[in-house]
Amino acid sequence: MHLELVKMDDRASNPRDFHGAYLGKTVLVVGAARSGIASAEFLLARGARIVLTDTKTQEQLSRAIEPLQEVARQSGSELILELGGHKAKSFRNCSFVIVSPGVPLALPWFEESRKAGIPIMAEVELASRHLKGKILGITGSNGKTTTTALVTELLRGSGLSACRAGNIGIPLISYVAHSSPEDLYSTELSSFQLEGILQFRPAIASILNLTPDHLDRYRGFEDYIAAKKRVFMNQQESDFAVLNADDPRTAAMAGEVRSAPLLFSRVTQPERGAFLREGMVCHRDESGEKALFPAAEVRLKGEHNLENVLAACSIALLAGAAPESMREVIQNFNGVEHRLEWVAEINGVLYFNDSKATNVDATIKSISAFPGNIHLIAGGRDKGGDFTVLARLVSERVKHLALIGEAAGKIREALGALVETTPHASLEDAVTACSHHAQPGDVVLLAPACASFDMFDSYEHRGRVFKQTVLGLASQG
Repeated sequence: MHLELVKMDDRASNPRDFHGAYLGKTVLVVGAARSGIASAEFLLARGARIVLTDTKTQEQLSRAIEPLQEVARQSGSELILELGGHKAKSFRNCSFVIVSPGVPLALPWFEESRKAGIPIMAEVELASRHLKGKILGITGSNGKTTTTALVTELLRGSGLSACRAGNIGIPLISYVAHSSPEDLYSTELSSFQLEGILQFRPAIASILNLTPDHLDRYRGFEDYIAAKKRVFMNQQESDFAVLNADDPRTAAMAGEVRSAPLLFSRVTQPERGAFLREGMVCHRDESGEKALFPAAEVRLKGEHNLENVLAACSIALLAGAAPESMREVIQNFNGVEHRLEWVAEINGVLYFNDSKATNVDATIKSISAFPGNIHLIAGGRDKGGDFTVLARLVSERVKHLALIGEAAGKIREALGALVETTPHASLEDAVTACSHHAQPGDVVLLAPACASFDMFDSYEHRGRVFKQTVLGLASQG
């Protein structure tokens, strides 16, 4: 079974001919992050009048908006900057609103647009209305980036035209101008992006897993799950849903989706989908069962990454990848930056960067990848997580807990009695302290269980600071 390549115009969506569609229209873009800037560039180039609003000041955003101002100059379109705060009238006086993922739709400003009957949409929604080719939508609480990247490599390894996009760092809208019907877009989707879809319809959609996350933004876990499930909202019978059979919440969705469900599992052998049999990664569909490659050849650490591999293989096979091409890709895939990334070995101590472990469940998976002797660096901005669920693993595998950021006190209250715990004013101080505590054979692991925004611009920024500090220690011997 695999996805038949059909023209995007044959799918239930808006027309793909956008020339002139935005000429003279006023579009409000809320949030000057990557997707907001990319949307504004796309619309400016097509004659739209753009109002860009952000709570940050023009001075703070000068580098981000400079290319946007150049696009406005070249296109002759009007760019209005409303920075340092929002204006209610702008939410009432526009054709539609594009919202960046980091901006909560619960903010009162959006009520102005809703009352006026003005559509509010995410950048991925705008892109999907014009993009040629197939969108493969990948979401879940953890593993999205690794799976999205691996799907891209598996498709390319099979000679297919594949791009990675979405929350992985490259806005989907950036591909529209040069897209073709043969293209496949492996797209990481956050719950925030999915809140802003209207007609967005991925040909293949996957929820990898569901654990509590972003509870600082949602009223509860069920609201978060509801946002994730929107990835299937517009799918039809000819589309596919790839689901984790080992997660009871996602497994139950197999009976709810309109699309054709396939399951992946580490512990069972689903009738259709990817699984393990006698040390081999296998896949079964109506054409039969195929052994793809030995599980031992997966280079990524941790059982959770084996689940990511099973999901990626299922998605890639549905999209047309050849089974025989997968083994070489898997043998050469080292993972993604900031996801259990090996950084250095210094005096027999291993240093790993898992800055993308921004919730408690991701930190559980990160700790579980090592048998013990861990010096764990955790903390940052609390997302409403329950740090007490880390207690068993911390007791069994962590020797020293180095805490940073706003959540340091909450984490110390939950775990400090179980293991030696030290607070630190900066990530650099925490790394240095861990290096002094660690003995040969130990692991220093950055797996914060928190967001980065109290001290850093992003989890990538946090991961880079960690790596720079570690490499600085290495240079000192």
